[in-house]
Amino acid sequence: MDERRRIESLRHSHGEVENELFDEYLAERISRRELLRRAALLGVSLPLVGSAVGGVAAAAERPASRVRHVAGKPVKVGIVTPTGDINPLTVADQGGLDMLAQTGEYLCLSNQKLMLVPVLATKWSANKKANIWTFKIRQGVKFNNGAPLTADDVVYTYQLHTNPKNGSAALSAFKGVLSPSGVKKVDSHTVAFHLQAPNGNFPYLCSSDNYNMIIIPNGYDPTKWQSSFVGTGPWVMKSYTAKVGATFTPNPNYWATPPKPSEADFTFFATATPSVLALEGGTIDVLGQFAVQGGEALLTGNYNVITLRSSAHRELSMRCDQKPFNDPRVRQAVALTLDRSAIVKALFKGKSDLGNDTPFAPVFPSTASLTQREKNISKAKSLLHAAGHSHGFSAKLYTEEFLEIPDFAQIIKQSAAAIGVNISLHVETSSAYYGKATFGNSDWLDGEMSLVDYGHRAVPNVFLTAPLETGGPWNAAHFKNSNYDKLVSEYVAAVGVSSQRSLAKKIETLLLNETPIIYAYFYNYLSATAKNVSGAYPTAIGHIFVNNCTVA
Repeated sequence: MDERRRIESLRHSHGEVENELFDEYLAERISRRELLRRAALLGVSLPLVGSAVGGVAAAAERPASRVRHVAGKPVKVGIVTPTGDINPLTVADQGGLDMLAQTGEYLCLSNQKLMLVPVLATKWSANKKANIWTFKIRQGVKFNNGAPLTADDVVYTYQLHTNPKNGSAALSAFKGVLSPSGVKKVDSHTVAFHLQAPNGNFPYLCSSDNYNMIIIPNGYDPTKWQSSFVGTGPWVMKSYTAKVGATFTPNPNYWATPPKPSEADFTFFATATPSVLALEGGTIDVLGQFAVQGGEALLTGNYNVITLRSSAHRELSMRCDQKPFNDPRVRQAVALTLDRSAIVKALFKGKSDLGNDTPFAPVFPSTASLTQREKNISKAKSLLHAAGHSHGFSAKLYTEEFLEIPDFAQIIKQSAAAIGVNISLHVETSSAYYGKATFGNSDWLDGEMSLVDYGHRAVPNVFLTAPLETGGPWNAAHFKNSNYDKLVSEYVAAVGVSSQRSLAKKIETLLLNETPIIYAYFYNYLSATAKNVSGAYPTAIGHIFVNNCTVA
């Protein structure tokens, strides 16, 4: 009863959107953890809600005191090689996003528990329709070039990324959501985002989940970013050598707690095996990510392994605009050849959730429970026969040399052979595979079949829009379905978990029938450190933060 009264007391100081959240919790439609998560999304004071429900809520890091800071030992980090220039506009790979986040910061952080934590924004709130979100910008922050952070920098950054003429990779999240004219300065430390349509999850698009969105100075040319690594973060660049590595030293004017190491030294690895061997041999202290297959030695207990359940996955797209994949029966047949439980066991030793051919990962609170698609060769052959391919067909599958993906591609090839589908594999370097990451200039987006890695997101919005909506910038399947587009628009606009889950069930059912993309698994994100290292903080999308690391 006391808890109910405390929750009820919050209603008087909040609007309809927030009160709907409180009602869902009181009606026991969402868990305590989901209450805290949604409260953070809506900008409700986490300590306040945490107190009301008896939980412990994450708080924003407080500005550092001016006590003399003594740096500890340097930390040596291994990550995957960035695929191109480190440019906030164009980065679309894990190595690149790692580099952005060493010196750059986001309005908020999407943490390991899928909750939003304030960083350069101290708080945010939505209007009743959730089509205007207002962010308060942290005061007293400086870029590492000495310039103060103001609303002008935030407006410039967001207008830069939302302008289609600039070709930002962040358009995968912002297309149809936010335009440059919708980014408005309210005062020197307040920015309002006037959205093109209601969006109940918009703050996640302003977080580290949308990894391009580090704030850069007003008017700064992003093509020059690699030469300066300008940002508000805990580090400043000492050196950067493409394809080799980078070194960072503490930012002496950082607004929050200074980095613990005296230096962060990053080594780039083009493939996984050398990075695992480097950790085993003591050449590096921290490995940003590793796969179970090839990284078995790190699971022996001799290393600190950080395991994050995630929505990270691989997408096997099939060209819905080309024969034979223009027939959904053919796409379903290929999906039915996969033994997902065996795949998860072979590639991840069980450290993965099964995928059900939709982007709704089990980790998402809005995911509906539908019957799991399982291997069924008899049904697959029947579907091919009905589609006029009784004797099978041949197809080309393009993919990249990254973690377990080549092994998964081999499994796909072997599985499809059981129904007479002959798949030829084209496994390329990441640079060759992505190309220019635009239609007509990318094996990823143009291939008949394409197997690509998708990093974790805390909400499914980007997974639902960029690769599946009509005209989506990452729509490698070339999928077009007006009913799907309508349902996704409604899902994106929904604020409450109950309404999101109801729409998710409809979307999942549609995608199972159409199967433009095969989602076989959602794997756990694994990072590792040497036993004498503590404080490394990975995110499931691929960041590795080492400013709180200590090396004994």
